[in-house]
Amino acid sequence: MTEPISLPVLVFDGDCAFCSSSVRFAQRWIGRMPTVVPYQRTNLAALGLTEAACQVAVQYVARDHRVHAAEDGVSALLLAAGKGWWLLGALMRVPGIHWPSGVAYRWVARNRHRLPGGTTACSLADR
Repeated sequence: MTEPISLPVLVFDGDCAFCSSSVRFAQRWIGRMPTVVPYQRTNLAALGLTEAACQVAVQYVARDHRVHAAEDGVSALLLAAGKGWWLLGALMRVPGIHWPSGVAYRWVARNRHRLPGGTTACSLADR
């Protein structure tokens, strides 16, 4: 039996070197980080998540159990982080900025194996 995970929690692809590097960067620079877990070692059903959803986007499960995925997950994490991070998270939700942040998120997700720290294991093409 796995231990319950305290909320909020950020669920990411632990097999992706780029994703792991990004999480380490966030943990270093964002003071109020939630619990962070790779989806491969997490009880996804207990969090209301699926493996398919976690394979394509980061998932942020808030204290109220609402799930925010992809750019909305990043935004929710930043809003909860306080300090100056909340402003960036709020900006990501502004109409006119929300759409391009989604385009940017999806581009990074599709190309994460080509980005610094990425490896062929990071590619979404095989999933």
